[in-house]
Amino acid sequence: MSFEEEWERAKAESARQASMRLNRAEPGEGGTGGGSGDLRVARDDLGAIGNAAYEVRTKLSRDGDHARPSTFSAAIALTNGNFASGAQLLKVHDRWNLQLRTLLDACARISNHLDYSKALHAKDEAKIAGQLMSVSKISEYFK
Repeated sequence: MSFEEEWERAKAESARQASMRLNRAEPGEGGTGGGSGDLRVARDDLGAIGNAAYEVRTKLSRDGDHARPSTFSAAIALTNGNFASGAQLLKVHDRWNLQLRTLLDACARISNHLDYSKALHAKDEAKIAGQLMSVSKISEYFK
């Protein structure tokens, strides 16, 4: 066999293997291998975490505010009665409100970010699938 024939065979084999690797991930490379070749994100997992964050936020916004009105009323009553603890209880009230808002914002950010991630991954998957449908530039080098 001549060098040219051997070289052509090596290029053809290399192109075939490259095409197979582009179509799917092999086991042990972070993919499932043997699959359909589609890029996938576990949207169910992202959705479950996002839903849990939303539920925590909903319950926390409803239940995390029960003590605030009575704490505020007690702080005002103590302050009006010239008790020093009134001002301190008002600080507790204010700190609780700040911490509650911070936690509610964090839950909302988690939920919103996961919703955004799901949508972004779906767009990326569609874009990549469209690019893979076109003629691969790699295969042009092996012709």
